[in-house]
Amino acid sequence: MKKILFICLLCSILPIVTRAQAHITGQDAKVLQTYHDSLTRIGRRIINNPNEAERKNANYNFIRTLVSALKVNNSFAYEFDSLKTISILKSPDNKFRIFSWFVMNEDGSYRFYGAMQMNSPTLVLHPLEDYSPLLKNPEDSVTDNRKWYGAEYYKIIPVTGVSPYYVLLGWKGNNVKSTKKVIEVLSFKNGKPVFGSPVLQSKGKTRHRAVFEYSRQASMLLRYIPEQNLIVFDHLAPPDEKLKDQPNLYGPDFTYDGYQLMKGKWILKENLDMRNVPSAQDVDIEDPKKQALRDRSTIPVRRN
Repeated sequence: MKKILFICLLCSILPIVTRAQAHITGQDAKVLQTYHDSLTRIGRRIINNPNEAERKNANYNFIRTLVSALKVNNSFAYEFDSLKTISILKSPDNKFRIFSWFVMNEDGSYRFYGAMQMNSPTLVLHPLEDYSPLLKNPEDSVTDNRKWYGAEYYKIIPVTGVSPYYVLLGWKGNNVKSTKKVIEVLSFKNGKPVFGSPVLQSKGKTRHRAVFEYSRQASMLLRYIPEQNLIVFDHLAPPDEKLKDQPNLYGPDFTYDGYQLMKGKWILKENLDMRNVPSAQDVDIEDPKKQALRDRSTIPVRRN
């Protein structure tokens, strides 16, 4: 029932006519600031409330408030820069932005929520519906916004060419045993988002997206190095070869692999020399335990 409510809330705003202007002025700015303040307060309740039902109720209130805010004229230009409990990423070419966030379930798992706002004369917002539990082969799947492989994104990498697309790096909390990160591929067809594309190539296999799973006690590097057109990541391995079928026990083995952009495709490069990388931390996203949960004291959320 709640999923139906979520879909109805987001679908209710498609499309809404607004006047595209370069700047937000006057009353619109005041209205957006009011919504901004409300979203900030509600977002804290999504994170901090110890009761799962209350967190989910706060989330649906958040969705309603966000939809109302985005109906305001010229909302695409509004930064929501104090809203730290969710990720808001604008594409480098200024064509769209993605809102993405999560709600933690009582069992330690996560459900992701999101929306994609296009920069257009009319307000177009594509709801992102987390379909993760039903995607049996996510690395081989092409989906739309209704079957989204949910994640909280922290980087957008545009790839130009005859068929331009974007690569998204995201954190995807999994369960009490393991965490996931994802390299997602986003393109557009007839103005609508398409997730997944056969552009990740490794060892004779082509993937539509890359999913990394590792122990919840570990941290994994996944970042983009623009100077080298390279997405670098920790090589994950089990503590013992006998445990290779248990990804919840995997962790970094102090070597690095990466996908390097070559002629529109991302080619796997193994055993990279990472001595010139300034830090082994993922500098593209602040540790979310510190970022979004600074005043949290009740619910233990791990987002490594």
